[in-house]
Amino acid sequence: MDFIDSVRQIGSRIPKQLEHTKTEEATKHAMVLPFINALGYNVFDPTEVVPEFTADVGLKKGEKVDYAVLKDGKAIMLFECKTATANLDSEHFGQLLRYFHVTAARVGILTNGIVYRFFTDLDEPNKMDTKPFLELNLLDVKEAAVEQVKRFTKSAFNAEELSNVATELRYTREIKRVLADQFAAPSEDFVRFFVSQVHSGTKTKRVMEQFTAVTRGAIGQFITDAINDRLRQALGDTAASAQAGAITPVPVAAAQVEVVPDRAAAASGVITTEEEIEAYHIVKAILREAVDPRRVSMRDTASYCGVLLDDNNRKPLCRFRFSESKKLFALIDEQKEEEKIAINDLHDIYQYADRLKRTVGFYAK
Repeated sequence: MDFIDSVRQIGSRIPKQLEHTKTEEATKHAMVLPFINALGYNVFDPTEVVPEFTADVGLKKGEKVDYAVLKDGKAIMLFECKTATANLDSEHFGQLLRYFHVTAARVGILTNGIVYRFFTDLDEPNKMDTKPFLELNLLDVKEAAVEQVKRFTKSAFNAEELSNVATELRYTREIKRVLADQFAAPSEDFVRFFVSQVHSGTKTKRVMEQFTAVTRGAIGQFITDAINDRLRQALGDTAASAQAGAITPVPVAAAQVEVVPDRAAAASGVITTEEEIEAYHIVKAILREAVDPRRVSMRDTASYCGVLLDDNNRKPLCRFRFSESKKLFALIDEQKEEEKIAINDLHDIYQYADRLKRTVGFYAK
């Protein structure tokens, strides 16, 4: 079985396991150990995987990190595990940081069994960074992320190349985040770059305002064209395979959008539209001032497209009900009741920025 198939198989079991993994021990046994095993390390061999790894750290004796992966008797990766329901953004990982400092391990992994965050020491040697260079969500498996994690499997792990790999992944991740924000709400500097390439006149305030809208629209069309090209290519490859006697199914819904719809919705044929994706990025851009944008996610269903905090259905931020005839933008109050608002243009969402930020605050109480 390929690594990506193993990862997807582990992820497919998680929804059924969640109600039975209320403790760290249950999470470790049901979710984390299978993942370590998928990386190629024998979880039953104490020369490869050591649970409750102990080392004396300064004046603190006998502190333990949940798992250490060993190579030639030395720790190369450390795992600190939280419960499956834990929000990793609010969790402390002091033990992982201290152990990183005093062991040979150059990779620290913080996980709740669903999300795996990979850390190393890019900012300061032998001191673990506070920001991960790589993240994998088993409920939202992206092939690119899996290919990156594959570098940390037993057969591929190379400590000498780790710094270069981690640097590349970290800045790739940050650049993608910046691009997503700019695509949703282009900054003046971003727009000015395109204006300088296509407009020879004076860059007046009116010109900049006009090009802000043009830039946003052009980006949307570019993405749509790129998606359509990929779909046509995929369909062409399928036709060629069929002529050769082997029919390969095309995952149209997955190829069409980067944001993955709700699993049940995907199974029923729900496809996230370009408008919903743009609206989601607008909301995400607005909420940057109130919360880490990585905590804001989108989940599409048969009846509406929802924006959630921490990918948690109990923390709705807003909902979109878009059709060809009308666009309804739903705000959520403290009792989690909807207030549906008809909008003419997606950019009308910016008028409700304060309301959206207040909604985030409901879940901080």
